[in-house]
Amino acid sequence: MSDKVFNVLFLCTGNSARSILAEVQLNVLGRGRFKAFSAGSHPGGTVNPYAIEFLASVGMPTEGLRSKSWDTFATPDAPRMDYVLTVCDQAAGEQCPFWPGQPMSAHWGIADPAAVDGSDEAKRRAFKDAATTLRKRIELFVALPTATLDRMSLKTRLDAIGKTS
Repeated sequence: MSDKVFNVLFLCTGNSARSILAEVQLNVLGRGRFKAFSAGSHPGGTVNPYAIEFLASVGMPTEGLRSKSWDTFATPDAPRMDYVLTVCDQAAGEQCPFWPGQPMSAHWGIADPAAVDGSDEAKRRAFKDAATTLRKRIELFVALPTATLDRMSLKTRLDAIGKTS
């Protein structure tokens, strides 16, 4: 078994909800094999309070979370990414920065829980649903036998995970 820690960047437009939920969950579920980060193409500057509330409610860490630009990870001194995963359709269609090292990429689109109108309960349910779908995908991702898959097979599996609901 490899001691390599894989760096994973989750991208979204605002980096306030879905990408944050994915970052935290992979850092917990990856058990040290993965180091997750998140960023946005047009970050809003704050993490959605419903994302923080959900993560805290399931015992996941929330300290130090912040909304940041994907440019943060395109600099020469940034961590080198092994995987770049978009979690919103808008970010998937945007021109991404150049990621050194040719990381594996895939699109794992999730409906934006921050776009839900209605009661606080409806908003909380939307965040829970988004986080649950992301968790299922992350569990499949961390279970992949990355050491035995060639690049094309790995890409096929990553794309299939993005279709899991």
